[in-house]
Formats: sequence, C-alpha cells, structure tokens
Amino acid sequence: MTDSPVRRRAFGAILRNAIFSWQSFITIAITAVLFVAFPTPFPFWQPWFWLIAGVIAEAALVISAMSDPEAAQKAVAREFQGKYDLARIKSPVSRQRLDDAIEYRKNMTTLAGRHGGAMRANLLTTIGDVDDWIAQMYDLALHIDAFESNELVERDRRAVPQQIEKVKIRLKNETDPAVQRDLDEQLRQLELQRSNLEATASSVKRAEIQLDSALSALGTIYAQMSLLGTKEVDSSRAQRLRLDIKEEVASLQDTIQALDEVQAQRLQLR
Repeated sequence: MTDSPVRRRAFGAILRNAIFSWQSFITIAITAVLFVAFPTPFPFWQPWFWLIAGVIAEAALVISAMSDPEAAQKAVAREFQGKYDLARIKSPVSRQRLDDAIEYRKNMTTLAGRHGGAMRANLLTTIGDVDDWIAQMYDLALHIDAFESNELVERDRRAVPQQIEKVKIRLKNETDPAVQRDLDEQLRQLELQRSNLEATASSVKRAEIQLDSALSALGTIYAQMSLLGTKEVDSSRAQRLRLDIKEEVASLQDTIQALDEVQAQRLQLR
C-alpha cells in the first residue's frame, strides 16, 4: 500500500480525532482534578506524577486509535470521498466509470466487515491498494478530459491536413528554389504536427479503453473477494489479489505517463 496523500490526510484525521475525542478530554480533566485536589495522596507521591500518568493514559488512547484498522479504513474512506470529486470529471462516460469504481470499493469494505482476524486485516489492506487503483483511474479521466476539452487540438486536427494539401500544391507549382526550401521545411513541420496530433488522439482512445478495462478488472477483483472464505488458504488468495491490483495500478500509471509524453512532444512542436 503506497503512502498516498489520501492516506497521509487520513492518518492526520485519526490523530486529530484521537486527541480531541471525549475520552481524551475526560483523561485530561481527571488528571487536572487529581493534580489540584490530591497532589500527594501517598507519602512518596509527587504532584507531577499525576501529569506523567495523564500523559501515559493519553498516549495509550492515541496509540489504540491509530492501531485500529477499522477506524483507519473509515478515515481513509472519508478522505477518499472528499478528494475525488466526480463533478470535476467532465466526460459523462469517465464519470460513470469512476462512480462504478467507488461503488465497488464500498462493497469491498462491506465484504471485509464480514470477516475477522487476519483475513479482515488482509482485505482492508487490499482495499487500501484499491484506493491507489481508483486514484490512477481518476487521474486518467482528468487526462482524457484535458484532451477532449482542448479546442486548440480539435482545431489543429481539422486544419493541419488542409494546410498540408495547400503547401503541397504550392510546392508543386513553385519554381523559386529558395521558396521551395521554405515550403519543404513548412511541409515537414506540418507533417510532424499531424503525426503528433494523430498520436495524441490514439493515446486518448487507448486511455479510454484502459479506463473501461480497469473498471472490468476491478469488478473481477470484487467478485474474487466475495468468494473468499475464512480458511487459511484464502489468505494466500488475498495476497494474489493484491499482486493483481498492483499490476493494474502499474498499467494505469504507464498509460498516464504515455499521455504526458505525447503531450510534451506536441508542445515542443508548437
């Protein structure tokens, strides 16, 4: 499970909840009362002993809260839902894919709650990996949006082929060698631009397919999780699920990187 921004914020949320919980306030209040009202209940006792005892009790409360996997998972879920605002996804198709993916995650959390012990811990860890998976899907959807909403790219895709044909006609009729060289260079640049635009469009199409495939694979993972029992052998099956998820996350990252590289090449040509 990666140390994602969602998890770091969830960790902070758990810590804040533990520090500002009613149990924490009661611990502090009792410590203050004992410190003021009973400074030396025993001959050997020093008033500051109460402060040390209060710090130890508070630390125990915080550690207990931080080590609770269920509380951690709920905090991650809250942070997760707050981070990935589907309203930011302009494409209705991509938005639906993300909505379905988040629904799978909710159902996975329900499945994990039906187990106990090591199996439950394994499944919660698996869900943590699914968070990384959905994060990559969300990033990919934003990349797709960036292309589809780019009016300049759409304009160039229509205009550049027409410009190429016009330059070819001029080049065919031009007799001045100097002008011919300029037209040759212009034609080369336009053909490079067209090639890059076609590569960008192809990359986005592959990204859309990848998003669909990622959702299908997530559905498969959910189906496999629903079949897990409580036998010890299922722990190894849960580990295999995590490996499958990591491979899918890596594939999504590769697709996003490919989109970034194509975009960088297009900007260099401009």
